[in-house]
Amino acid sequence: MTASGLTNKQLDELRQFDSPTICNAVELWNIRPRNTGYMNSSIKACFPTFPPMVGYALTSTFRSMAPPRGGDVYASIGSQLDALAEIPGPPVIVFQDLDEPSAAATFGEVMCTTYKRFGAQGLITSGTGRDLAQVEALGFPAFTNGAAAAHGYCHILAINTPISVGGMIIYPGDLLHGDLNGVTTVPHDIATEVPEVCREVARAEAIVLDYLKGDNVTIPGYNAARKECGDIINNLSKQLQLKYSSQK
Repeated sequence: MTASGLTNKQLDELRQFDSPTICNAVELWNIRPRNTGYMNSSIKACFPTFPPMVGYALTSTFRSMAPPRGGDVYASIGSQLDALAEIPGPPVIVFQDLDEPSAAATFGEVMCTTYKRFGAQGLITSGTGRDLAQVEALGFPAFTNGAAAAHGYCHILAINTPISVGGMIIYPGDLLHGDLNGVTTVPHDIATEVPEVCREVARAEAIVLDYLKGDNVTIPGYNAARKECGDIINNLSKQLQLKYSSQK
């Protein structure tokens, strides 16, 4: 967690784009394989109409199948709040549920109200959630693998440790972006440039979309529009990769 956090303005810029656009932009740097850096379809938005969530991962592991060896089942929430100081910006609470299948809900209304009051931007769990109507009313984004009515013996085992959620390793302080399409990470060293690249990609794609909205659409015309769009994106990618490699 050595990365410096973005300013609120920079975080707001990332929130202007959906997660597919963020992924499309990040791909152009070619700094990670295209089949990595995003959670798989096991993680779904509980509230698909909510705007994009952006924040830094505060990671924890979780169980609910059996009682903890000592202390109250919620005793570690205070330790989570203490750990917020280690995160470079507004946190997203991320849980790996170690019970497979999930035995009970990771979160409910009280936990989410607590997290939101202390600045959390949302919550992700590889397990399940409950009190979904109440959490939605809070305006608190949540991403889960399903729902469960009870909390069982829920307890937190480790805080700010690497975890696996949705087929992806999440490290403490990772910059996350999530919406109804899914959750992706934004590499720290390009994060400030991603919004402008998103805008450039959107302008290039508009060439194709605008052509398709016009009159007298033909296959040759469509192919020409696609080529123009592709040439712009390919040139942009070359420029970004060259700039990135020169900075290393």
